[in-house]
Amino acid sequence: MPLTKQIVLTYEGLEKLEKELEYLKTVSRKDVAAKIKQALAFGDLSENSEYDEAKNEQAQIESRIVQLENMLKNAKVIDDDEVSTDMVSLGSKVKVLDIEFNEEIQYVLVGSTEANPTEFKISDESPVGKALIGQKVGDEVEATVPMGVIKFKILEISK
Repeated sequence: MPLTKQIVLTYEGLEKLEKELEYLKTVSRKDVAAKIKQALAFGDLSENSEYDEAKNEQAQIESRIVQLENMLKNAKVIDDDEVSTDMVSLGSKVKVLDIEFNEEIQYVLVGSTEANPTEFKISDESPVGKALIGQKVGDEVEATVPMGVIKFKILEISK
C-alpha cells in the first residue's frame, strides 16, 4: 500500500475543495452525461469526435473527483488555535519588509494545495515559505529564489 502524503489545509481551503468536489459530482457529471447522450444520437462512434471529446471530458472529471476525494481523506486542517503568533508556522499571516525594495508584503503560509502567489498565499514548501517557517518577529531571513536571493525582515506574525 503506497504511503499517502498528508494534505495541510486551512478551513477556507477545505471548503473550496469540498465545493469543487460537490460541483463535479452533481453538475459536471450530469453535463458530460448529456453531452455523451447527444453525441450517441449522431450515430457511428468510429468517426464521432463529439463522443470522443465527451468521453475524454468524463475521464478528466472522474480523475479529478478521485484526486479530490483522496486529498480530503488525507487532509489535516490547520486550527486557528494551533497557529502561534510567536513563530511563523503554517496558517500564519506574516508581514515582512523586503529589504532591497523597502516594501512591506503580507504573506499567508499555507500547504502546497492552497498556494496562490497572486493572492500572497505561499506554500511552506516554497523557497520563501521554507525561509520564513520557524522565524520570529525581528528576524532577518534570506530566501534563494530563481531570480537570486531575497532578504526579508519579519515585522509581524498574526493568525
